[in-house]
Amino acid sequence: MRKTALLAAALTALTATHLSAAELPGKGITVKPAQSTISEETFQTLLVSRALEKLGYTVDKPSEVDYNVAYTTMAAGDATFIATNWKPLHDDMYKAAGGDNKFYRQGTYVQGAAQGYLIDKKTAEQYKITNIEQLKDPKIAKLFDTNGDGKADMTGCTPGWGCEAVINHQIKAFDLSNTVEHNQGNYSAMIADTMTRFKQGKPILYYTWTPYWVSDMLKPGRDVVWLQVPFSSMPGEQKDIDTKLPNGSNYGFPVNTMHIVANKAWAEKNPAAAKLFAEMKVPLADINAQNARMHDGESSEAAINAHVDGWIKAHQATFDQWVADALAAAK
Repeated sequence: MRKTALLAAALTALTATHLSAAELPGKGITVKPAQSTISEETFQTLLVSRALEKLGYTVDKPSEVDYNVAYTTMAAGDATFIATNWKPLHDDMYKAAGGDNKFYRQGTYVQGAAQGYLIDKKTAEQYKITNIEQLKDPKIAKLFDTNGDGKADMTGCTPGWGCEAVINHQIKAFDLSNTVEHNQGNYSAMIADTMTRFKQGKPILYYTWTPYWVSDMLKPGRDVVWLQVPFSSMPGEQKDIDTKLPNGSNYGFPVNTMHIVANKAWAEKNPAAAKLFAEMKVPLADINAQNARMHDGESSEAAINAHVDGWIKAHQATFDQWVADALAAAK
């Protein structure tokens, strides 16, 4: 068994050497990655870029745009791939830009991406709050009022991310319009204010997702608690999704998967890259940990590049296998 594995590894190395000496499949082809303005997504994007470079592609720096712009640009062929397609959260944007006719999406890059509403544990226990529906009570809502208008202030979602449409839809569906204000804006700035309030011992109400550093700092169960919702209710393409979990809990959002999506015509012409996109997988916990390092100050371009290099080094065999399989698909 061990001999077989060694032989396979030797053949892989031989193939790579032989190809690099001759013609790597990506030679002379420039790849244009796109990503959102969430700098914490750079790690996932650069991992893909690194693997593409091993296949001989010239990879540009990722262009930072809103998700909907990323999809329309990619559909038009002016961007090559995005490494952070959330399914089903981005289904409306994906479909609006052309869906499966325009995009190549195979394999699952990240599994188990959760989202939802949380409040601080102290307030949850003191007032026995477990469900967002309880914020219909003006007395409960007022606990989370930060500007004196009597409504609960929810740290919400940046417009254009997709989550803002779900939150706005649910506020109406759960009859919370009179008591809850969905604050939309720069998420990083808003969550920083939320953290400050928490440190001051004040009640907090916010939306967040994983993988992201917030749940590393405000740990569910220790500092904060997830709120359930009264029933499943999603907008647009997600309208028929039941968000209830097998254990009966319902946190309002389905667990998402994340995918590498590429321009379909480009992927068809580049089978090595297509194979790579389909095969790459990164554990959610690794992204959470990298995002936490960024939050702790390691957020420069050089630092993120070092994180990418460190991850590859720690998972060298896996990374090499992706590249070898992609090279094999090019033949």
